[in-house]
Amino acid sequence: MAELVYDKDGRLLFTKEMKKEYTLLMPQMLPVHFGMFQKLLQLEGYKVDMLTTHHHAIVEEGQKYVHNDTCYPALLVIGQLIEAVKNGGYDPHKVALLITQTGGGCRASNYIHLLRKALHKAGYDYIPVISVSFGVEKNPGFGLSLSLIRKLAYAMLYGDVIVDLANQVRPYETTAGDADRMTEQWENTLVESFGKGKRMRFPAFVQTVKEIVADFERIPVRQEEKVKVGVVGEIYVKFSPLGNNNLEQFLLSEGCEVVVPGLTDFIIFKIFNRVTDIELYGGSRIKYLACKALMNYVVRRQSAVIDIVGKSRFRAPTHFETIHRSVHDYLGDGNKMGEGWLLTGEMLELIHEGIPNIVCTQPFGCLPNHIVGKGMIRPLKDDYPDSNIVAIDYDPSATAINQENRIKLMLANARQKLRQEKGKAAAAPEQKNVVGGV
Repeated sequence: MAELVYDKDGRLLFTKEMKKEYTLLMPQMLPVHFGMFQKLLQLEGYKVDMLTTHHHAIVEEGQKYVHNDTCYPALLVIGQLIEAVKNGGYDPHKVALLITQTGGGCRASNYIHLLRKALHKAGYDYIPVISVSFGVEKNPGFGLSLSLIRKLAYAMLYGDVIVDLANQVRPYETTAGDADRMTEQWENTLVESFGKGKRMRFPAFVQTVKEIVADFERIPVRQEEKVKVGVVGEIYVKFSPLGNNNLEQFLLSEGCEVVVPGLTDFIIFKIFNRVTDIELYGGSRIKYLACKALMNYVVRRQSAVIDIVGKSRFRAPTHFETIHRSVHDYLGDGNKMGEGWLLTGEMLELIHEGIPNIVCTQPFGCLPNHIVGKGMIRPLKDDYPDSNIVAIDYDPSATAINQENRIKLMLANARQKLRQEKGKAAAAPEQKNVVGGV
């Protein structure tokens, strides 16, 4: 058994010896993206299990070890990890817990400390917690090499493309499951390519995106019009089926097309904030140039995706800078805690794309999200009277049936609006003929 090693602050470290013996438990947020992340870590020699559990015991475990004033996503992530240690069939002495840490506010910094406190309270002090970060904490047995970072970055970019296209195909596919099968096929193809060092140069990226688009275009679909519903909110409950009670599946069952802005904008937003901090308050010139270069690197690839998808039959994402400009009349660049101005920007993006029906996912305890989410709904409705936005609260006491009933009210308005638009479109040719005959 690997020897337990602690740093000077008393934190248990994940050592190189542990890498051979331990299984890393990783919470899931985005099924497709994190599925590729898991496989990429496995290619690096780590044993990784991604947690996909959804049962209520997760909430119960979270409530035991997380203060009830703490945000709901923290309760879920920590509850899921603790529940897996207790009931997942693992040897508690041979697991480590994987969690991201960026050094920013909210979940980006505090979850890891809350998790260690929960482990202590549960009697699992001997389980190491690995910080997936850029130098915030050190773990000699786990590292993000430049090669792995590139692979994870491309997995994120490709993941956004695949999810976006699958969401536009799934409600209309003539053979159920075609979009899911194509998604899985491309996940496996990309991970295999990454293992061989392929599809990660810009020309290869452009060509691969073209191939992905072409494959999804070949899936047979029905020609019909459905209500489109955008999903925005705090990043975890926006993306995670556990966090939002399978919101996307519910919307699909209601006959909707689900539109979810991708992860890439959020990553650009976080890099942009580092640039803004230095511009507003001063700081390292080297850090400023490095962040600008990194942002340009991601933006160039995002722009290529937008150009390629825009030339297909699919709806393309919006450029980050376009979203940024659209929010200037509502929020300043300094409003950047949590999802910051980007959340309001994503609602504007959807409205401008002709998708006024929006579910804003609001987790308990997320003050920034309530300000830039629920707090901005009234100004947006004042400027865009046709916008149909509903804020849905997610917390331990909220039931799925109450959440779904509120969404159904929003959908009833959306369907009525769609019927009215179809009626106007049907009447338009008749009116044209009358005028033409005068």
